[in-house]
Parts: sequence; structure tokens; C-alpha cells
Amino acid sequence: MVTKSGKYVPPKKWVWDKENGGKFANINRPISGSTHIKDLPVGEHPFQLYSQGTPNGVKVTIMLEELLDLGIQEAEYDAWLIRIGNGDQFGSGFVEINPNSKIPSLLDRSEKQPIRIFESGSILLYLADKFNKFIPKKFENRTECLNWLFWQMASAPYLGGGFGHFYAYAPEKYEYPIDRFAMEVKRQLDVLDKLLSDKNFICSEEYTIADISIWSWYGALVLGRLYDAEEFLDVKTYKNVVRWAKEINARQAVKRGIMVNKIKGNPSSQLHERHSSSDFIHKTQDKLEKL
Repeated sequence: MVTKSGKYVPPKKWVWDKENGGKFANINRPISGSTHIKDLPVGEHPFQLYSQGTPNGVKVTIMLEELLDLGIQEAEYDAWLIRIGNGDQFGSGFVEINPNSKIPSLLDRSEKQPIRIFESGSILLYLADKFNKFIPKKFENRTECLNWLFWQMASAPYLGGGFGHFYAYAPEKYEYPIDRFAMEVKRQLDVLDKLLSDKNFICSEEYTIADISIWSWYGALVLGRLYDAEEFLDVKTYKNVVRWAKEINARQAVKRGIMVNKIKGNPSSQLHERHSSSDFIHKTQDKLEKL
């Protein structure tokens, strides 16, 4: 409740009686499960990805494109667009694969029984282990890689759900939450900047799933692609992070991966669905709009 002085006082028991959540208020709710019956499409490739080109989504498309660049055809995939703003993630077919109704979600149909994988970190680890790529083989090095993979999974909610929400999406701007989460994001950037002061990648000199996972959030942030916050957070001062972000950004698999399931920006950079490597040439949104 709001008092006469304009201060909010939490009730003894919270009740969901209105849409809440700023930009995403229409899809936020305190209960799980499907809201409508909708089967998921299925393509011809071993992997079926259901996602959108958010930072968590591009982790997986980058990983799959990196595997394909190594000539691993078993990593071929169909990428289907899940428009989270429309609530596609609450369709019955999607909830079957991911009861938590979050993108990205992946179905591996190459096994005798299809395997569902959800949570972006879990998907990266699954693919790394399945193909024995982008993860160190030596036990202690693998452990260090997983340290940073899980660091990202634990830290990004402060960047996305905390800073990003209050800075970019909340219906009103409030100093306290913006300051609180800006301070934490800058602390995290400082952690990365110090880590990268004497190495090219997160886990020494080897490009791994830790880099893919962290780059998709913090690389995007320092490259000016997240929340229009690069000036506010003064990201250019984290020189080692910027150097690392630019190096990964130059990889061809990364350039392709960030296009998949993307629905914003220049139409030539958007590939809403991906079913073949030729789609990057012939089926970007600018091409489809001319048909």
C-alpha cells in the first residue's frame, strides 16, 4: 500500500492483483505452466532450438555455429523463434521441454530418446561434453572453466533483472535500485577486467564456453549493445574487457550466432529462423521483406 506521504509499505501478505513488471508486465505472473495449447515445430536436424536472440539465447546459437565451423555436422540445428513478448514460451509444447518457460530450450533428437536441455549454461555444458569441444580436457582447467561459467549464471541476473530492468524497462526511474545495481555491475566488470589483464580469454589462452557465456552479456554491454548504458556505466574504462569483447566479436561463428532469432535492429542482421547455413545469405529479414 502507498501511504498519504507517498511511501510504499509492503502488505502483510502479497497478492497478485495487477500486471507488474514494466515492459514485460503482460507476460509476468506468479504461477508456472502453460497458458495455451500450441505444439512446437520440428525440423530435420539433430538439434531443435527454441529461442529468441537475447543474451541468453545467443550463447547457444554461437556455440552451435562454432561447432559447425569445426566441421561437426552432427551439430546441425533448426532454430525456431519464440517471441517472449508475445508469451510463446507459455505454449504447451514449450512448457513440455522447459517447465520454467524461459528461453533458450534445446531438444537433442540424435539419441534413441530425445533429450531436453534448458538453462543456457546447461545447454553450453551439454554441447561441450557431447562434442568434447570448447571445454578444457584437464580436470583442474575444466573446473576453472566451470567456475566462470557458473559465475556468469549467478552474476547476470544483477545485470539483466536488476540493472537492466530498473535502468531500461521499469515504468519509472528510481535512484536507489539503479545505483544499487549499477554499483554491482561495475564491480563485476572490474572482476573481469582484472581477470583479463594477463590472459586473452577467461580460462587462460583457451576460448571456451566460459567466454561464450560471459561475452553474450558483458561483451554485449561493453560493445554498446545492451540497455544503451555504455556511457552511464563508463564501460570504456574496462580496457581489458573491451579488448576481449572485440576479439570474440570478430569470430565468424559469433557474427552468425548473434543474427539467429534476432528480432531487433537492422533487418539485414535479423535471421528469425535458421534451418540451413545458406539462410544467412538468403533469408535475413531484409531479403524476406522484399518478397
